[in-house]
Amino acid sequence: MKLTVLGCGTSTGVPVIGCHCTVCSSDDARNKRTRSSLLVHTCGKNLLIDTSTDLRTQALANRVERVDAVLFTHPHADHIHGIDDLRSFNMVQKDAIPCYGNPFTIGRIKTMFDYIFSDDGMDGWKPNLTASEVSGPFEAAGVKITPIDIYHGRAQILGYRIGKAAYVTDCSSIPAESIRLLEGIEVLVIGALRHKPHPTHFTIEQAIEVAGMLKPGRTLLTHLGHGLDYERDNGLLPKGVELAYDGMTIDLE
Repeated sequence: MKLTVLGCGTSTGVPVIGCHCTVCSSDDARNKRTRSSLLVHTCGKNLLIDTSTDLRTQALANRVERVDAVLFTHPHADHIHGIDDLRSFNMVQKDAIPCYGNPFTIGRIKTMFDYIFSDDGMDGWKPNLTASEVSGPFEAAGVKITPIDIYHGRAQILGYRIGKAAYVTDCSSIPAESIRLLEGIEVLVIGALRHKPHPTHFTIEQAIEVAGMLKPGRTLLTHLGHGLDYERDNGLLPKGVELAYDGMTIDLE
């Protein structure tokens, strides 16, 4: 299994438009963060988690030329607004791309992008997608997936476990039963917006606390804001925990 961090930035991306702070002005490529998304390559298949606003740029930068399934965490703009870029993969693959999410997410996507899922003859070339609601373990492109219920503020959204890896972004709390589903993972990719408390996102310290409970061999912090400098803040993290950066890859046996 190979994980590729396509994007590790918060909803604004980094640099933030109009901001001239030290991170937004940094020349360090690891401080250039597109919107959060992850590619999981396993069993010869590419599973994309979220269609971020920057999907086209991410796919070109990481030479992603096939998407066998999409796993949606939740329907916020930075996680779904790249959905139309799936058209390009349809052109190559000549087939529909299956998409999965909880009922709220799939319902919102069908409302926001109704042109994709309607057949009124009013639109030209559009993505060829199927959308399935999930509430328990399922298979996507033949790969076993375990959805993980987490909370993003008051909203219940999904993280995903695939084998020994788990992705839980945009998270502010994890129920006890979901913690149990994450036991035994080797790699955890978890959202950690900043040091200052936030009502709908883990802080760096809260994400580290979760990693301490689960004890994966490696923890990557993602969905990072512009208050975090890679060189400065990465060096302050405990062993086994690190800031993600766009294009970062991890291989799991």
